[in-house]
This record gives sequence, structure tokens and C-alpha cells, in this order.
Amino acid sequence: MIKEKLVRGTFFYQIYLYYNIFIRYKFLKRSRKTFSQFGEDIFITNFFEKNFIGQYVDLGAYHPMKLSNTYLLYKKGWTGSNVDLNPVSIDLFNIARKKDRNICCLISSESNVKKNAYIQNNWSAENFTDEDNKSLEAKNEKRKMLTKTFEEVINHNFDFLNIDLEEHDYEVLKTINLNKYTPKLICIEILKKSKNKKKIFEYMKKYNFKFIKNCNISYFFKR
Repeated sequence: MIKEKLVRGTFFYQIYLYYNIFIRYKFLKRSRKTFSQFGEDIFITNFFEKNFIGQYVDLGAYHPMKLSNTYLLYKKGWTGSNVDLNPVSIDLFNIARKKDRNICCLISSESNVKKNAYIQNNWSAENFTDEDNKSLEAKNEKRKMLTKTFEEVINHNFDFLNIDLEEHDYEVLKTINLNKYTPKLICIEILKKSKNKKKIFEYMKKYNFKFIKNCNISYFFKR
């Protein structure tokens, strides 16, 4: 595919980014009431008061519109921080969501450690850091990246936290000081095969968060 051969920073690369934002998803932006995979954004916006304008943090943000749990909030005036390990994703965010802080990094429980990031392709929502999955390693491009912790990356409080880190959700969640940061609502992706579901529920209960709803693999916890 031609899009796989494009080099970041080149003229044709920039054209393709703008094509993705302003042509390919033009009708998506205008016609759809939900941009999430399972309608999560509808639940999120209904959870907060109608005229409330808050802030969000989106870990594993992927795309500024497609499959996004925060784009509908952005359209309603919210702002926040979007974090993803894929630089192409962040390039898209910098075009489509200029009011946000858009950060390319490998977020982890450790700081300044070189880890492998596996990129399925530049436009995939399934990039990951799981070095134990040898079958997936063989199918993905490996890149070395320095890790950063949540507190190194996020320097503001927020009302909504979205975590979608391809099975590394619990590893990062347990490093977030939920006494310092005070989100009213947290959404965590918990896959059916996840080994950490019980740990996530126990951790949320420890910080007085109550499970209130799931939209397929997206689980919502209210403070």
C-alpha cells in the first residue's frame, strides 16, 4: 500500500495526513452522533452536566476522531491531553485537535527505560508493548522507545480519564495517584482475555471508584 511507504515529514506525507482528516473522515465528522467503537462517547457526554466544560486525558488515543472516546467532548468545548506511542497518530492529532496537548511517548510504570514498541502499521489501533507475545512480534515492526511515567507526561488535573493500552492498562493505572488527580469518571478497556480484570476492579474500589457500566470491552468507573 502506498500509505505504508510514506515518510514522515515529507510533502506527500503531509498531504496524506490532511486527506485522512479533511477528506476521508469529512462525512464521518458531519453525519455521526458517536465516534466511539461502542457508543462510549454518548454515555460519557450524558454522564456530565449538559453545559459542563472539563478536561480529559486519553492514553492510547490512536486517532483524533475514529474510534475516539474523547472527540465528542472536544467538539463540545472540552480540552485535554492525548498520549500515543505512534508518532503518526500524534501528527494527526496536531492537525485535527490543536487545542489539545498531543504527546508521543511510551507510557509505563518506569521512567527513562528503553522498551520495545511493536507497530502493526502506521495507521493501526493495535500497536503494543507486550514482549511476551512472540506470535504478534513477528508480524509487527519493532521500535525502541524510552518510557515515561504518567506524572512526567500529565501536568494538569482532569475530569475524565480514558485508558486503552492493549493489555498494559493495569500496569499504568496503578501508577496514577488518584488522590492527586481527581477524575469523576474513568473508562478502561478490559479485553475478554485480560488477566487483570479482577486487579483493576480491586484497585478502583481501593480509591472509591464504583463500576457503573460497560460498553462491550469499555468499563466505566465513577468516583
